[in-house]
Amino acid sequence: MSLESLYKAYKTPLFSLAYRMLGSVMDAEDIVQEAFLSYDLLPNANAIQNERAYLYKIVTNRCLDLLRSSAKKREMYVGPWLPEPLIEQGALDADPSDAYLQRESISTAYLLLLQQLNAVERAVFLLREIFRYSYDEIAEMIGKTSANCRQIFHRAQNSIHFEPGPTPSISVAEEKVKDFVNSLMQGNTNKLLELISENVVFYSDGGGKVRAAQIPIIGIDQVIKLHQSLLKMYEGKFSYIFLSVNGQPGIRINFSEGFQYVYSFAFKNNQIQTIYSVANPDKLRHL
Repeated sequence: MSLESLYKAYKTPLFSLAYRMLGSVMDAEDIVQEAFLSYDLLPNANAIQNERAYLYKIVTNRCLDLLRSSAKKREMYVGPWLPEPLIEQGALDADPSDAYLQRESISTAYLLLLQQLNAVERAVFLLREIFRYSYDEIAEMIGKTSANCRQIFHRAQNSIHFEPGPTPSISVAEEKVKDFVNSLMQGNTNKLLELISENVVFYSDGGGKVRAAQIPIIGIDQVIKLHQSLLKMYEGKFSYIFLSVNGQPGIRINFSEGFQYVYSFAFKNNQIQTIYSVANPDKLRHL
């Protein structure tokens, strides 16, 4: 295949892997571009029998290198860490997983679960669970034995316990997000009590660079109170739009002072269970 054909065929799934590994849109895009450049510079590229596996190997190992080099920086991060929001879900349509798994595996909640795994566990888990590679193929990619990769996968699988249970359809979730915003704007507390779980948790990622809660806000009363205070503080100084964030209905809020928040949500029993807000400007540059 020509480089152009490879790029068209594999750019999207390679980005899907890198984004799930890193939780960063910009880093994932950079690594995918670098992978194709590296491939193009190979003196014996025509001799490669499985171009797809070779490109996945390049991307996987560059992600592993970046995760290892940035581990210390992550430990020093100010406040909750959230992945960079992925706004365009349509770019993931070519992902080699069924529609349900595709939607769930780019959600903010799922990406945060992946952060519980070390870099190698994350790579093995994703390559097996999402991209359906055999243990032999994964072993060749990351330089371990097939038996070791099998053990790593099962350890990772047991660690993250991803069992989301029944979740609302996209259309229902979208309606609930709109009701959430409208009820806040109208001061309709009774409606908010219906929409939001009593044990709701609000995570706000400002990275120490903009105003954001540096610890999770827990409980429906505290979460409503916080948002009512923000509405009062910024009255008439913001606009918002509804859009898809990590495969789920979300909100982008722009403030006249020049900063923005991107919200995504997780649901349980048809109520909003978790609210994620990314405000760190470094994580929103791609928008």
